[in-house]
Amino acid sequence: MKTVLVVEDSVTERHYLTRCLQQAGLGVTCVASVEEAREKLSHHRPDLVVLDVILPGQSGFEFCRALKVNPHTSEIPVVICSTKGTEVDKIWGKMLGADAYLAKPVNPEELLCTLEELIQ
Repeated sequence: MKTVLVVEDSVTERHYLTRCLQQAGLGVTCVASVEEAREKLSHHRPDLVVLDVILPGQSGFEFCRALKVNPHTSEIPVVICSTKGTEVDKIWGKMLGADAYLAKPVNPEELLCTLEELIQ
């Protein structure tokens, strides 16, 4: 079973994303901060990371960049899902290594299509 690490501080968004991903047959691990994500990644390598931008402590943008420059995590696809959905935000996310950038509220079909493309 393919697994996804969801890094999202909103309880509502975590539940929404988890439900969408589990209905698609994916295993889901959720955390509320970059610090928790680092801890999970030290024990388990997911097939994909879904990442919010506005998080407590380090931003999702910074964490995305850190994932992509680390040789142990650089190959893990990262999908940013954020309320920061301007073209500038999307360009910035891609420049920092995000494989896809979806604006919230996330369309479940778009999310699943994006994940399918990246996990194959």
